[in-house]
Amino acid sequence: MRIEVDLDLCQGHGMCEMEAPGIFEAHKDHVEILEPTPDESRRAEVEAAVQYCPTQALRIIDDE
Repeated sequence: MRIEVDLDLCQGHGMCEMEAPGIFEAHKDHVEILEPTPDESRRAEVEAAVQYCPTQALRIIDDE
Protein backbone atom coordinates (compact mmCIF):
# COMPACT_ATOMS: atom_id res chain seq x y z
CA MET A 1 0.00 0.00 0.00
CA ARG A 2 1.25 3.44 -0.95
CA ILE A 3 -0.35 6.80 -0.14
CA GLU A 4 -0.42 9.75 -2.51
CA VAL A 5 -1.63 13.30 -1.96
CA ASP A 6 -2.71 15.80 -4.60
CA LEU A 7 -1.21 19.00 -3.23
CA ASP A 8 -3.32 21.06 -5.65
CA LEU A 9 -6.42 19.81 -3.78
CA CYS A 10 -5.05 19.60 -0.22
CA GLN A 11 -5.90 22.53 2.04
CA GLY A 12 -4.35 21.25 5.27
CA HIS A 13 -7.61 20.59 7.15
CA GLY A 14 -5.87 17.89 9.22
CA MET A 15 -8.58 15.22 9.16
CA CYS A 16 -6.01 12.72 7.90
CA GLU A 17 -3.70 13.42 10.84
CA MET A 18 -6.58 12.91 13.26
CA GLU A 19 -7.47 9.57 11.65
CA ALA A 20 -3.91 8.29 11.18
CA PRO A 21 -1.43 10.09 13.45
CA GLY A 22 2.17 9.30 12.69
CA ILE A 23 1.39 8.72 9.03
CA PHE A 24 0.19 12.25 8.23
CA GLU A 25 1.19 15.65 9.59
CA ALA A 26 -1.01 18.60 8.72
CA HIS A 27 0.52 21.99 8.08
CA LYS A 28 -1.16 25.34 7.52
CA ASP A 29 -2.01 24.70 3.87
CA HIS A 30 -0.97 21.11 3.07
CA VAL A 31 -0.34 17.68 4.52
CA GLU A 32 2.98 15.90 4.76
CA ILE A 33 2.97 12.13 4.39
CA LEU A 34 5.40 10.93 7.06
CA GLU A 35 5.05 7.27 6.13
CA PRO A 36 4.14 6.91 2.42
CA THR A 37 4.20 3.09 2.53
CA PRO A 38 2.69 2.19 5.90
CA ASP A 39 2.40 -1.34 7.21
CA GLU A 40 -0.75 -3.20 6.20
CA SER A 41 -1.78 -3.27 9.88
CA ARG A 42 -2.55 0.47 9.60
CA ARG A 43 -4.80 0.11 6.53
CA ALA A 44 -8.04 0.88 8.42
CA GLU A 45 -6.61 4.18 9.71
CA VAL A 46 -5.33 5.16 6.28
CA GLU A 47 -8.65 4.27 4.62
CA ALA A 48 -10.46 6.44 7.19
CA ALA A 49 -8.06 9.32 6.47
CA VAL A 50 -8.75 9.00 2.74
CA GLN A 51 -12.50 8.73 3.30
CA TYR A 52 -12.76 11.77 5.57
CA CYS A 53 -10.46 14.10 3.60
CA PRO A 54 -12.75 17.08 2.88
CA THR A 55 -11.10 17.80 -0.48
CA GLN A 56 -10.54 14.16 -1.52
CA ALA A 57 -6.83 14.91 -1.93
CA LEU A 58 -5.62 11.50 -0.70
CA ARG A 59 -5.60 8.12 -2.36
CA ILE A 60 -4.28 4.65 -1.69
CA ILE A 61 -2.32 2.84 -4.38
CA ASP A 62 -2.19 -0.92 -3.94
CA ASP A 63 1.13 -2.10 -5.34
CA GLU A 64 0.94 -5.70 -6.40
